[in-house]
Amino acid sequence: MRAARAYALDDVRVEEVPLPELQPGDIRVQVIVCGVCSSDAMGWYVSRKVPVVLGHEPVGLVHEVTPEVQDFEVGDRVFFHHHVPCMQCRLCQRGQYTSCERFRRTGLDPGGFAEFVRVPAEIARLDVLKLPDEISDEAAAFIEPVACSLRAFEKLSVEPGESFWAVGAGPMGLMNVRLARRFGAEPVVVSDPIEVRREYAKQAGADVVLDPSARDFGRQILDATGGWGPEKIVVGPGSVEAIEHGLAHAAPGAIVLVFTPTPPDGTVAYRPHDLYFKEVTITHSYSAGPVETRDALSLIASGELLVEDLITHRFGLEGVGEALRLAKTFDASLRSVIYPHGLSVEVKAI
Repeated sequence: MRAARAYALDDVRVEEVPLPELQPGDIRVQVIVCGVCSSDAMGWYVSRKVPVVLGHEPVGLVHEVTPEVQDFEVGDRVFFHHHVPCMQCRLCQRGQYTSCERFRRTGLDPGGFAEFVRVPAEIARLDVLKLPDEISDEAAAFIEPVACSLRAFEKLSVEPGESFWAVGAGPMGLMNVRLARRFGAEPVVVSDPIEVRREYAKQAGADVVLDPSARDFGRQILDATGGWGPEKIVVGPGSVEAIEHGLAHAAPGAIVLVFTPTPPDGTVAYRPHDLYFKEVTITHSYSAGPVETRDALSLIASGELLVEDLITHRFGLEGVGEALRLAKTFDASLRSVIYPHGLSVEVKAI
């Protein structure tokens, strides 16, 4: 089979690799489409893994099952997660699935930017979901990112009438705008330094769209939120500056959620004195568990959350390198998706 292996973000090679061999309880999936996450283009993060086949937002058709598998058969169209928790440890019992040791250890073989993927038994048992007819392949490729957002919103506890601020109008920021709307936030504010992305934010349903580089930004965001400041804040970019920006303009009692990791050596500067007397909470949200993936599937399949219009680029495996470049350019591009068998190929189970 073919797979796009990254040796560096600017060095992606399409290679012939062996078809993954199955162990008891495993399934093999023929990948139809796989989304490109911004984390796939974080240099410091990817450099820890190379050489690696990236891709963790896949949709595919079950190609082969081992005798131990009872819930799936060849031809089933499925979403499959790339990590699963044990559901038994102290962390899992507290709902902190993404901190579970098994969650950090599990993974796909090799990754979604390949024609076929082995889904290990641990994942097959817990977080492979059959897809209903009403959800398209490309919409299903958003199950994992939407699940991540749902987990973040659970931590934010957004209530109707609370002001919401999305720092950054990338594809996840725009998705969070739509979720904020669904949770009843008002007003929904978005800031982004790139004009075209501010336009995207308006189209996604933001009430107020601001340029963070504006000299009077502080006054603008106060005016937009009735003089209080934003109460629920999601910082999208994985940068120290974006986090500091979010903290600086938080309302009293606000929750500021960091949605993307910073480089390991990043240090956020803030005055505890100010956050203390404003009682501002800082929290983080990493990935998603099997509860959120099911909720995400339901939300997308029902049509309550539109996602497909966030796709701006489609590539075959030869385009993975370009997709990664686009994911880190922060321009007019939003979400790219990869079709491992080619854009013109109808994928069928063999």
